Amino acid sequence: MIKSMTGYGKAVAEFEGRKLCVEIRTLNSKQLDTNARISKLFKEKESEIRSIISKELERGKIDISIYFENDEAGSELTINRNLLIKYYEELKAISNEAKNDFPTDHFALAMRMPDVLTSGTQNLSDEEWKNLTIVLNEALKLVNEFRLHEGEILGNDASKRIKMILQLLENAEPFEKQRMITIKERIQKNLDELIGVDKGDKNRFEEEMIYYLEKIDITEEKIRLKKHCDYFIETMQQPEANGRKLAFVSQEIGREINTLGSKANDADIQKLVIQMKDELEKIKEQLLNIL
Repeated sequence: MIKSMTGYGKAVAEFEGRKLCVEIRTLNSKQLDTNARISKLFKEKESEIRSIISKELERGKIDISIYFENDEAGSELTINRNLLIKYYEELKAISNEAKNDFPTDHFALAMRMPDVLTSGTQNLSDEEWKNLTIVLNEALKLVNEFRLHEGEILGNDASKRIKMILQLLENAEPFEKQRMITIKERIQKNLDELIGVDKGDKNRFEEEMIYYLEKIDITEEKIRLKKHCDYFIETMQQPEANGRKLAFVSQEIGREINTLGSKANDADIQKLVIQMKDELEKIKEQLLNIL
């Protein structure tokens, strides 16, 4: 089962007169890379939130936003009166000591000092945490559904290209038989021109010819290539995340295709090899986005 690393999910729930939103976007990445923008109310639970995400999404670049829509209560600010008065008195005293004759609004300065204005956000309750986990899991479910849908498209495309590689391999059969005949005739002709017709040792010639043809025989490469392609299709159908495994299998497929090309010694087979490489490169591009 193929799953894409690209996904999107948004879940919304209303409680205590406020709409809680969890929005998740995912893209491809070699590792799990989570960027979280979380409402202050839930900041203390960030590690638990990240743990839930990692278990569900496993890998990818993940952007998650947890916020309240039109959260008027969340935007309320409280003035720390004692701290404000202290800042004001300190600033006024310093100004007097420095004999600063320029008009200064000490109150405005004091209002901008650290911790004078604090958020009115209350402590997180068990009920609010429970509600968040429900909304979070709903958003994750939507992301996984999106990933499965995208993965199905990627899987169908990869499967089609693997079948094309196997078809191209089958198309090489007639060229392979003719290739052996052509190579043998060419070597015989060159030998006749060099030493004369029927002047060479025929037995020795046959021995050398067999040795040479065995060196350029591509039977083993064809068998291994077919097995790797079959294993690729089999791996795509496994239930667990398999993007990395498919990448390894594609490397083996590429190795066999390259060996076919280097041993082919035939223009027609070389053309088929180039087409195989083209299909494989397109598969590798798709694999970058497979979980």
